[in-house]
Amino acid sequence: MPLALIALAIAAFAVGVSEFAIMGLLPDVATGVDVSIPTAGNLITGYAIGVIVGAPLMTALSTRWARKVTLLTIIGLLIAGNVASAVAPDYTTLMIARLVSGVPQGVFFGVGTVVAADLVPAEKRAKAMSIMFGGFTLANVIGVPLGTLLGQQAGWRVTFWAIAGIGLVALAGVFLLVRYEGRPDEVGLRQELASFKSPQVWIAMGMTMLGFGGVFASFTYITPMMTKVAGFDEGSMTPIMVVFGLGMTAGNLLSGRFAGRHLMRSIYVFLSSMAVVLVLFVFTAHDKVLALVTLFLLGMFGFANVPALQMRILDKASGAPTLAAAANLSAFNVANALGAFLGGLAIDQGYGYASPNGVGAALATGGLVLALISGAADRKQAAPGPQPRQATSTAP
Repeated sequence: MPLALIALAIAAFAVGVSEFAIMGLLPDVATGVDVSIPTAGNLITGYAIGVIVGAPLMTALSTRWARKVTLLTIIGLLIAGNVASAVAPDYTTLMIARLVSGVPQGVFFGVGTVVAADLVPAEKRAKAMSIMFGGFTLANVIGVPLGTLLGQQAGWRVTFWAIAGIGLVALAGVFLLVRYEGRPDEVGLRQELASFKSPQVWIAMGMTMLGFGGVFASFTYITPMMTKVAGFDEGSMTPIMVVFGLGMTAGNLLSGRFAGRHLMRSIYVFLSSMAVVLVLFVFTAHDKVLALVTLFLLGMFGFANVPALQMRILDKASGAPTLAAAANLSAFNVANALGAFLGGLAIDQGYGYASPNGVGAALATGGLVLALISGAADRKQAAPGPQPRQATSTAP
């Protein structure tokens, strides 16, 4: 595999730590900028808004840029956002910095998946994307726990400085290893927007929103689920999060192995397996060992969908895939908000802290239904039409 994929993986690692490390540091951040913990929690929402808005906006602005220039620009923006977070004197400034930090994420994965796919032959695209997304999964397994520990020991601002340092390494790697080729000059904003005329692109984004919404319906409430239902103490949440991260890593490898050869079949298996796992989680959440096993499986089948669904977008928006790929990353963040809202609604209705798993199973099933509709449309399009009847001669 090309070394440029390693540079992309390092950048994905920086993006992952930038998004999630603050979750373990909210009390420290709240104290540092003199706000309550729930108010500090809005910084997570601010980052998500940056992703949702920034992905299509930045992609539209950069349609005429070489993809390498786009990557360098958005990694530079990631570095700037984390430096601004590290030196923010108050809550308002920190909120703006977090918005800025979120802007590059969707663009990076949108452009990065296209670059990764261009670096290898068609049959190795899934593996190439799994390497790039592997950096994101490692961020959850290694980067976020270390970032949390560093922030607790040396101060939360040091964590943001460290993320900016990782970003500098990624910036150097992309500058040295990624070629300038890979973006046809004739593809502009009009062609990128034209890809949204395909119903299959919208169905694929619907698969992302419903399928991944199922993951976030459960995972958003994993702390009360594990502490109040399974019976773990709060100090166990860091290793529990590592279990989920290991599942994500396994799912990333699983997707890289199978999605490249049998894309739609893999999506069917991943979404249906995720729905089954979430149904089981309603019951296994009451037992410590079974809850951990189920959490691992949720991370595995949930994240296996990420490279596979990105490949589906690339296939259906071929010729001008960058904006559609970035929009699909916005769809992942919409899934985050949708799943969290519906899972919280189930808890508010008094169904208990395990009930978001049932909500997640329903969302994943909805994603599977859309996948089946999309696959059926593919088969209908590929089916040969009726053959014209051969005329018989009546000449003597």
